[in-house]
Amino acid sequence: MYNILIFAGTTEGRELAEYLSRQEIQTHVCVATEYGGQLLGEDAYRTVHAGRLTADAMCALMEELAEGTAGGLLVVDATHPYAAEVSANILAACKVSGATYIRLLRESGEAAGGDLTVVDSVQEAVEFLKGTEGNILVTTGSKELAKFTELPDFAERVFARVLSTPEVAAACAELGFTGKHLICMQGPFCEDLNAAMLRQFDAKWMVTKESGKAGGFEEKIRAAQKAGAHVVLIGRPPEEEGLTPFKVRAYLMKKLQTKPKRQISIVGIGMGAKDGMTAEAKKVCLEAELLVGAKRMMESFGDLSKAQFVSYQPQEIREYVEAHPEFEKIALLQSGDVGFYSGAKNLYEIFAQEEPTVYPGISSVVYLCAKLHIPWEDVKLISLHGRYANAIAAVKRHKKVFALVGKGESLRQLMEKLTYYGMADVQVTVGEDLSYLGEKIFTATAGELAQETFRDLCVVLIENEKAHPVVTHGIADEEFLRDAVPMTKCEVRSISLSKLRLYADSIVYDVGAGTGSVSIEAALQAADGQVYAIEKKPEAAALILANQQKFAVDNLTVITGSAPEALKNLPAPTHVFIGGSSGNMREILEAVLNKNPSVRIVVNCIALETVAEALECLKTLPVTDTEIVTVSAARAKEVGRYHMMMGQNPVYIISCSGEADAAGETL
Repeated sequence: MYNILIFAGTTEGRELAEYLSRQEIQTHVCVATEYGGQLLGEDAYRTVHAGRLTADAMCALMEELAEGTAGGLLVVDATHPYAAEVSANILAACKVSGATYIRLLRESGEAAGGDLTVVDSVQEAVEFLKGTEGNILVTTGSKELAKFTELPDFAERVFARVLSTPEVAAACAELGFTGKHLICMQGPFCEDLNAAMLRQFDAKWMVTKESGKAGGFEEKIRAAQKAGAHVVLIGRPPEEEGLTPFKVRAYLMKKLQTKPKRQISIVGIGMGAKDGMTAEAKKVCLEAELLVGAKRMMESFGDLSKAQFVSYQPQEIREYVEAHPEFEKIALLQSGDVGFYSGAKNLYEIFAQEEPTVYPGISSVVYLCAKLHIPWEDVKLISLHGRYANAIAAVKRHKKVFALVGKGESLRQLMEKLTYYGMADVQVTVGEDLSYLGEKIFTATAGELAQETFRDLCVVLIENEKAHPVVTHGIADEEFLRDAVPMTKCEVRSISLSKLRLYADSIVYDVGAGTGSVSIEAALQAADGQVYAIEKKPEAAALILANQQKFAVDNLTVITGSAPEALKNLPAPTHVFIGGSSGNMREILEAVLNKNPSVRIVVNCIALETVAEALECLKTLPVTDTEIVTVSAARAKEVGRYHMMMGQNPVYIISCSGEADAAGETL
């Protein structure tokens, strides 16, 4: 195990010490002043030594801390970039004591723009200012303030901003900086406060060092621009080797092999633009050290200067987080609302042990309906974004349907389908790039939009006043397009479908589909599933397609071919109806039981030979719950003023369920 010693002369050093305490890692921290010690404070995992150390004292402390540790001592030099002498002493002490030296580098700030003069030293800054006029705000601290007394009129021109300790104030007063010319405050300072000070003292000049982002350098530069002051920048010392604050964290955590304690937040960002985020979600993102999300989401946060990882794959995200223990606060960004067709549900599972905090966003359905001034409690919600949904059935059954589309081409195809299935007159409202500057919301009919192009980031609200939610079997025979193709009659069809026991999401085979009457009714009942009509005769297959269009069943696929060969590439069925087997009864039954040993099967037989063949198969195949029903229906026919009952051929309806082999074997 290792001991850790931090020389914390900067904000980054203090933040590192506080981070390690939160990770429950023991550290010893050295600061130069009593004030620094008070600012940092001690806790159960941190001891603090306040006061400057000589090179010999550093060596003695390192040797004491290294004694008795298996791994040795890790020393983090987080002193100020300009404290070159202190850093040299720390490095020398590490070499003598055998401690590992780690230089924490302060991240540079940007000095772009503004009225700026760069000099190499404080002395050079003073020499430059001797040839100028106007008040000067000096923000370089008290250590080298004495050099500014060389200015002939320093007591009137110079306003010094220094640390708020009695010792510093007394030392500055001895130099001649008193009253309003001495500003004792603890930084760093925001842009507005810097600008206010420059205006308050009518400062034409600001003297500063390149103190990095944590030291408020960028805020100083922007403030000077606002106040119209000229910046005299004492250039940053020569570049040195070392690690950024986050890389120091990563190095220490990997050395210590400690499981990091993290704050994982799953954040719904709404439609995408930051203005559409909740205040709570914005706050989480501002405080996060790492933002994770798809590329489009990351683009909205480019101005935050945060570490980012572009990904929407849960496992990939998990692996990245595990590989970067330095990030303590992590925001996993999700579009829209985390509870509305969101990838958040996969993140819940994969980060379950981290107990993530969830921040919901505003969903696109709420946003769009609010824009349209309509309620959304009666809207059917579906998603066509990377998944299948029977949008046609939804529009037939619901007066309002909202769909996440994902791609503009997918929306155009949906408009074509609505038109093809006789719903060209339904009202469609399209929302493109919702919440962004280019947001566009417009309404037309499906027929009018069938040939339009749409942006990829789009959603749609479809309103169908003719929608009817009730779906039952028992469509009249006369409703089907038939020609000379055989059809399962209404009465037999109703009983057969009852025996089939369909679910809303069933995968159904209709073998020997004929006109497709059973396929059509099955597709209407299993609106969230899929029906495959297998028919060997091309003219019958064409008739099924015509009936599919008439009844608007988009979840029906027609397969032209003979079973069982035609079944090979189809997904495993949950339910199978056999209306015609062409002498391949056993082969068909074996094929469907192989695909799903628990499949539900209904067979219709008219010829006694077919009944005998089916019964023989059921004796030897792994099925259970076998039932045989004979249906003999008769329909009334008017003869003069009388009604005569005209009998139809009796039909044997055989039903059973596959009995899965306990050992998992198939036929």
